[in-house]
Amino acid sequence: MGNREDLIAGAKRCLIEKGYARTTARDIAAASGVSLAAIGYHFGSKDALMNQAVYESVGEWADQLQRASTAEGALAAEAEPLRRFESIMGQAIESFGGADGGLWAAQLELLSLKEDNEELRTFLAGVQRDAAMGLAELFLGIDPAQDPESARMAGSVLHALFIGVMVKWFIDPKQALPAHELAEGLRIIAERMVGKDREDA
Repeated sequence: MGNREDLIAGAKRCLIEKGYARTTARDIAAASGVSLAAIGYHFGSKDALMNQAVYESVGEWADQLQRASTAEGALAAEAEPLRRFESIMGQAIESFGGADGGLWAAQLELLSLKEDNEELRTFLAGVQRDAAMGLAELFLGIDPAQDPESARMAGSVLHALFIGVMVKWFIDPKQALPAHELAEGLRIIAERMVGKDREDA
């Protein structure tokens, strides 16, 4: 790897081990074996480097999740939508308390830091858009290139649900719904809403 890639790898390790705000430029330099000056040269600032580390870490996690879900058939074209949802959410919930737990804790930390950091707010706004599109494709098989409006709307709802599940898990894992109950809750909501629409029609 070159210095830029080494810095990102070091920042990813620091993100999980120390969190976003507690990570210093010196921490990253030590973890990556690259000079402090290289951070400014390649990224302009420590925060820009950390933002890139967050973005890539979440993307790598999503890729791993997609591969795992494909292997077990949850993402097959014929997979029942609620089974697909339950499988993916089950793996996501497991990751909250697993090796990726530090990544999700850092995500929540970012929300508390954004008010005083314009660069971070802009970064998070972009990440939300990308996340919504990615979740629409992952959970529902909607191709954002073919149907961007459906991907945007459905993906935004899924993203809000995902963030809510994560927050509830970190507050109290014992009270957070497991994946099968989340899926059943969605089924109940959908049936009630569709049934009401039919009655009104």
